[in-house]
Amino acid sequence: MEELLQSWLLHANRRPKLVIADDQPVNIRVLYELLRDDCDIFMATSGAQAIHLCQTELPDLILLDVVMDDLDGHEVCRRLKSDPLTANVPVIFITSQDREDDEVKALELGAVDFITKPINPIVTKARVRTHLTIKFQGDLLRASALLDGLTGVANRRKFDEDLQADWRHGARERAPLSLLMVDVDYFKHFNDHYGHQAGDACLKAIAKALADSLRRPYDKIARYGGEEFACLLPKTDLAGAQCIAQRIIDRVRALEIEHLSSDVETRVTISVGVAVLQPSRDIAPDALLKAADDALYEAKRAGRARFTIASMDDHSLRDSLADAGNG
Repeated sequence: MEELLQSWLLHANRRPKLVIADDQPVNIRVLYELLRDDCDIFMATSGAQAIHLCQTELPDLILLDVVMDDLDGHEVCRRLKSDPLTANVPVIFITSQDREDDEVKALELGAVDFITKPINPIVTKARVRTHLTIKFQGDLLRASALLDGLTGVANRRKFDEDLQADWRHGARERAPLSLLMVDVDYFKHFNDHYGHQAGDACLKAIAKALADSLRRPYDKIARYGGEEFACLLPKTDLAGAQCIAQRIIDRVRALEIEHLSSDVETRVTISVGVAVLQPSRDIAPDALLKAADDALYEAKRAGRARFTIASMDDHSLRDSLADAGNG
């Protein structure tokens, strides 16, 4: 698996992640010893634990036993495939069931392969390698379609997908979700003064500064449109969101990109709208988006080159929550 591992390290900057789910620890141990040198292994001894690991770790592959005490492997696979967050995680069933109809049922549920026990180590390792390669290639294709062509960060389509996924995850985990809406101050003036080529270079530099400011792997930045960017911060409360908002303002200011046509400073600056909500199935994620957008408007109205917070006391946020609840 050396060539595969090198590809993962080069393009994804991490090793492949595997979840092994089996209610017999001895079976997990066999697979762990076989695959641990090439992959990061997460182990589950129940169906519920396997689902939780897939939702939190988003593995590249799950090796799943069929017969387990709580949820059997078929039900685990069914639930994973019905959840958009885990639908793309490939499933290999590893089971002592060896009838043809067992294999057909597994494939109908969405599994990519079916391996019978006792396993053949060489065959098992080869199949894991094959399906990780397919998963990796699919990830690259999806990523290329979801990147902004100019800045290299996520595009609007990817942001919309991430917002929906992070909202569901926050509702399930009862964790806050923060959103920063970012606008480059007087960018039209910048383009008019320095030209569109310089404007493109400016947006690229700002996108990199924003990306470098997000330190956790599940924090996300996207180009929302034109000179606007959006930063999604799962599991982030108001204090954390304020800290990151100030950090990205400082990072962009530190780029020292000249902007003599700005009415704020002689260098490029940004304005940021900050919104934090506890996701809920009773509220649409658009409420968070509207709150952050309204806060951005307030930051620009207050003089730009700053961040403004949308709180639960803000009239605009109460309206957005009411609108979301009525919709």
